[in-house]
Amino acid sequence: MREKIQEVIVVEGRDDTTRLQEVYDVDTIETNGSAVSKQTIERIKRAQETRGVIILTDPDYPGDRIRAIVEEQVKGCKHAYLPRAEAKDKRGKIGVEHASPATIRRVLEALYEQRIETDMPLVTRQMVLEADLIGGPDAARRRKRLGVLLRIGEPNAKQFVKRVEALRVTIEEWERALAQLEEENH
Repeated sequence: MREKIQEVIVVEGRDDTTRLQEVYDVDTIETNGSAVSKQTIERIKRAQETRGVIILTDPDYPGDRIRAIVEEQVKGCKHAYLPRAEAKDKRGKIGVEHASPATIRRVLEALYEQRIETDMPLVTRQMVLEADLIGGPDAARRRKRLGVLLRIGEPNAKQFVKRVEALRVTIEEWERALAQLEEENH
């Protein structure tokens, strides 16, 4: 028997729903593209009020766009980020539907909640710069790995700063992830 997920998961399409339902007993809302309709947003708001929402979109530009639209209009969603390398098929096509059951389980167990308010110290843009994650010969690789460790996806430099701020990554989480990154590099 498959484990039931309480929250409704926002995905891009029917193939994503099919893949998730192979792993979990789950309800989804499909956006059917990156132009998320008002009706879809209303369904997501209703789901957030009654059950909670997890956003799990493809790790690409359209997926990031959908995530941003939903996040802007529906507060308090949880986020699950798939690493790009684990969401590819043999031809290099990227999508939730290509992720293995093990990967889907792992990302849904490591959800990231957008914190509305916190009294914990948060990571700043300056801290991202000081960690050599923008510019420099190794910045892209370090940023990609740190994004995976922080469970915020693998964004470019500009998006990395936005996600760290929007998802309110704490200094404790930041330091723990940076320490792991440094340990892996030695």
